[in-house]
Amino acid sequence: METAQRTAVAETAVAEQDDGTETWTRAAERLPAQLRKDLLVRAAQHGIEPWRAVRDAVAAWCGVPAQAGARVEQAFRKECEARGLTTARALPEAARLWFDANPVPPVPRARRPVRTARRIVVCNQKGGVGKTAVSSGVAQALAERGERVLLVDYDPQGHLSQQLGVAVVEDEKESLSAHMAGDAKGGLASLLTTLDCGFSGDLVLLPACMDAFLLDVRLSRVRSRENALERALASVEHEFDTVVVDCPPSLGLGMDAAIAYSRTREGEPAGRSGVLVPVQAEDASATAFTMLMDQMEDLRADLGIQLSQLGLVVNLYDARRGYIATSSLEKWQALEQPRVLAVLPDRKEQREAVRLQRPLLSYAPGSEQAQLFRELARRLG
Repeated sequence: METAQRTAVAETAVAEQDDGTETWTRAAERLPAQLRKDLLVRAAQHGIEPWRAVRDAVAAWCGVPAQAGARVEQAFRKECEARGLTTARALPEAARLWFDANPVPPVPRARRPVRTARRIVVCNQKGGVGKTAVSSGVAQALAERGERVLLVDYDPQGHLSQQLGVAVVEDEKESLSAHMAGDAKGGLASLLTTLDCGFSGDLVLLPACMDAFLLDVRLSRVRSRENALERALASVEHEFDTVVVDCPPSLGLGMDAAIAYSRTREGEPAGRSGVLVPVQAEDASATAFTMLMDQMEDLRADLGIQLSQLGLVVNLYDARRGYIATSSLEKWQALEQPRVLAVLPDRKEQREAVRLQRPLLSYAPGSEQAQLFRELARRLG
């Protein structure tokens, strides 16, 4: 009897450890395209992996515990036979029941007026490393899970605005640059554009303005210019959980203001706000990164502020480029601070989304890059 009990306990333990990741991942891929996209988004909103959502859906449909491991799959096949259904027909039915049982989680709006907005400044003085793609992807992933996000196009080239299908600001008298220089009379709120592409109104863009090319010149005449961006955004940032700033490739006065905007404020935990640095697996990125770190150190010393390095994002990685790429990636990953938060491959879905002027997570929610942006957002907290 004792031997039989031990065997049963051991079998149960094995079944519990066998979560069926591969099985349910394949099951998710068999769902109809739109249902699969919806499931990816809803799972992200609940903070769980898509395969777990499918497993939980099937377990509930069969009336067995989701933690039953391999027995869930067995129960599913038996239940399909009993109901006279194929697994291909039963999976969508189970998924729709899961949607009913797991609605979009409510967003606690009441906390926003009393909580300081987190600031994520995406910067690197080297061009072409993917600052815009990273800024947009992170902002989308945060908005997808229910945060209200302000995405600031701080680059006068306006690539972020263009890629999201939003026109740059024409009224230079009311632009972000004018507000930073103290020349504007109105408020920034009128410039904000809500991106209604499946983010429940939680993703808002402050478009670029061409006059930002003159920002450094205008800031040279402003007192306490390092705080200019913080002063300009003060009238709107309290409406958001997170502000993501897409910076230009620059080390000038405007960049000083952006880095200073990411400072740790009084009462704010260290590492909540800070700079996120996209790099590439090649030597020029390492040189630019060193220059950025020197600029941050100078600002710390000159202004007496605390600045946090949130991490690195190795972007457009392709191991097929050989030793330069692989060895550079190893060097980035060997850094203890800042640590590498994500390695993003070069994939066509990102370029297609840009061409169609659609957010990546709306255009291709199931793509590898979309999943990596969701993971990056989770690591940022």
